[in-house]
Amino acid sequence: MGSKKIGVLVGGSGLIGGTIVNYYKTQHPETVDIRAPSSKKLSIREENDIRRYLTEVRPDFVINAAMANLGSDGQLAFEVNYQGPINLARAANGLKIPYIHISSAATLPSGENLQEDDTLPISPHLSNYAKSKLMAETILRLMAEKEDLDFSCIRLAIVYGAHDHKIQGFHRLLFSVADESMPVLFTKKDTLHSYSNARKLPYFINHMLENRAEFSNKTYHFVDKNPVDLATLILTIKSYLHLSQPKEIFAPYWMANLGKKGLDILLRILRRVGLKGTLPPELMFLDSFYKPQTLSSDRLQKSSFIDPLPEETIFTRLPELVVYYLTRWSHENLISTYNENMEIEKSVEYNFINKPQVLIDELHAKGIGPFSNMQKE
Repeated sequence: MGSKKIGVLVGGSGLIGGTIVNYYKTQHPETVDIRAPSSKKLSIREENDIRRYLTEVRPDFVINAAMANLGSDGQLAFEVNYQGPINLARAANGLKIPYIHISSAATLPSGENLQEDDTLPISPHLSNYAKSKLMAETILRLMAEKEDLDFSCIRLAIVYGAHDHKIQGFHRLLFSVADESMPVLFTKKDTLHSYSNARKLPYFINHMLENRAEFSNKTYHFVDKNPVDLATLILTIKSYLHLSQPKEIFAPYWMANLGKKGLDILLRILRRVGLKGTLPPELMFLDSFYKPQTLSSDRLQKSSFIDPLPEETIFTRLPELVVYYLTRWSHENLISTYNENMEIEKSVEYNFINKPQVLIDELHAKGIGPFSNMQKE
């Protein structure tokens, strides 16, 4: 057997990065040595860190899964979502190795069946997040054309999966319903969105790396084949938790937007008296709750990649995600409404026999550290 390939992944602490690292460590431990350096060893914001680390390690491929939070200021968004990824690409190009870049559907407009080329125009009016992601994609394509960069861009929509330490995207939606902070449906009927399964993504990345001739210098929408109706998803979560709200009443956009503006005014007043507060990132994208955004997966479906879990969707994974996140959030005292004794899907015996990973995830959510009252002084 030849020597292992070395892969470097930036952003390993997030949901996407952590899932990729776990995949390589469990599925390809004999053939791939995946490195996920901490920000102390390699900060994506520091060009010198990137050059030094990649020169020392000399990997066979680089994956960028780092991202600044949705509500980050311009400086952080610029450095993490734009400047860092470009410097990673320049380093990968210097080493003549493939570079896999994880991007976002924030680079696309609202609409249905959006193709890979249907990007927004770069504009000062875009959010910091969308603008920085779009700028990175633009330069990477230019580098491929002018500098022979071997890269692939993967656009994700609304991501779902376990082990996410941030409450954002789908997990913010789940949190809002579980915490009973959503009295009515803040959307309109038949508002469809695309979803991306974090568990499937590493399989696609590995396939891309093994088939560069097919996937080099192309962008792919990595989304579930069928889009999801937002109201249906919210009401399904509600039914699993046996909650009385949100009521099946659709709040009109003007009402939701009025509430958003009122909160924004309140935060401005608080800032004037020295109290710092920011608008929740999800409210910054309130329009998306009322406008559809579905990404075409035709290019993905026509590729040589075969879905390893074809029957898995947000709805089939919802029971285990509800158990995982609500168990963890209740132990972190973030929510108080969750009843741990509630039988959401199957018994412990069923999961032990058929889905042992579910039980492992539940225990991980509760905590696996030493008992605090047993530690020595």
